[in-house]
Amino acid sequence: MPLNLQPNIDKPDDFYEKLINMQRDLSEDAVQLMNAKLILVLANHIGDMDILSEAMAVAAEQ
Repeated sequence: MPLNLQPNIDKPDDFYEKLINMQRDLSEDAVQLMNAKLILVLANHIGDMDILSEAMAVAAEQ
């Protein structure tokens, strides 16, 4: 299955609100740590190195 770059979140506004609320009242260092943990949890869930590599390449584009 190729990397899906099309909108795919059922309730994107709810997701964004939850993500922002998780970061509320955290220091910048704590936010970065939480984001790193979230990335690793989601990467583990995906599990496919080809998909993860493609996602990393997309994220690295400027």
